[in-house]
Amino acid sequence: MADRMTKEQRHRCMSHIKGRNTKLELKVRHALWHSGFRYSLNVKRLPGKPDIVLTKYKTVVFVHGCFWHGHNCKFAKLPTTNTEFWEQKITSNKERDKRVISELERNGWHVIIIWQCQLKKLNEEETLLSLINEIKNNGTR
Repeated sequence: MADRMTKEQRHRCMSHIKGRNTKLELKVRHALWHSGFRYSLNVKRLPGKPDIVLTKYKTVVFVHGCFWHGHNCKFAKLPTTNTEFWEQKITSNKERDKRVISELERNGWHVIIIWQCQLKKLNEEETLLSLINEIKNNGTR
């Protein structure tokens, strides 16, 4: 199946995809804030500049888009055009994610990944409650 957009249109479209303050991140931050958690955002001194950093709980949260981070779900389907490029891009992202997580854990941080598919309406409430409980439990260890 051929791409319906020209190369220039596709480039413009892809370049407008945000990396920070996405709807998914805002959902997670809203739930944490209303549960009494205070946090920092995109802390540059930590590997991978985690989306959310809860210093008091020595916990970081990454909110991952399923496509961009190669999750094994229906939202991570590779495009049918330029497949080789996308396979390399996603593989590179996954390798970087592994390195960042390992480094954070070696430094004593608890790492939580929230996937895009976990924040769909059907799972959103359960996912956010689970996140809150995991952070609280990590803080009491």
